[in-house]
Amino acid sequence: MRKSGLLVYEILQNLAAMVKEGVTTQDLENAAERMIRDAGARPAFKGYYVPAAGKRYPYVLCTSVNDEIVHGMPSSRRVLKKGDIVSIDTGVELNGYFGDSAVTVPVGEISESLQRLLRVTQESLELAIQQARPGNRLFDICGTVERHVTQNGFSVVREYVGHGIGTKLHEEPQVPNYVDRSHENPRLKEGMVLAIEPMVNEGKPDSKVLPDRWTAVTVDGKCSAHFEHVVAITANGPWVLTRP
Repeated sequence: MRKSGLLVYEILQNLAAMVKEGVTTQDLENAAERMIRDAGARPAFKGYYVPAAGKRYPYVLCTSVNDEIVHGMPSSRRVLKKGDIVSIDTGVELNGYFGDSAVTVPVGEISESLQRLLRVTQESLELAIQQARPGNRLFDICGTVERHVTQNGFSVVREYVGHGIGTKLHEEPQVPNYVDRSHENPRLKEGMVLAIEPMVNEGKPDSKVLPDRWTAVTVDGKCSAHFEHVVAITANGPWVLTRP
């Protein structure tokens, strides 16, 4: 899993460096697919069947721009503009194990409010990672994200959550970014691996899915940010598998 995680990290670093005004999200897709293939890995997203959509996802990346929360589909018609933010989310399978990570990247200079949105979302992820220790409970992770986000005046998306990961892309348990009392709250154990991924909205938490059946957007049209890491729970504390 460490190898697959580091491959995802490398891909995202290269894609983030490509992000600039005039680049299309399809340009990012093409580069990512080439990097995955050259590494001898398999894209985790492309061909993944999602019952809610009723079909398989056709790309290796999710590229979600501005008010798009997650599952934005790459397109040669989606040209990035200065002041945009774009979430790039990808996963790979390498030697039977999965890696999954996301980063939200500014396109050129962005507003102070969007800088703050990105900073708070990333901070919430780092704070949550520190809770991924044996003996803690799942809600320690979930509640940490929720508290930091809401204390800073933003909102947490509720329809989309993190997940366990290993020999499958999505495993139990689900990892919400808020405390859901109807949800199980297992104790964290050494050897568990979680994909923690705060999705944070500028405005209201509500989302809707566009007619393409994939792209989730904010209902109020305000921007959303998304960061994700895969974290192994070890006796020595959290080990982030998707960065050096």
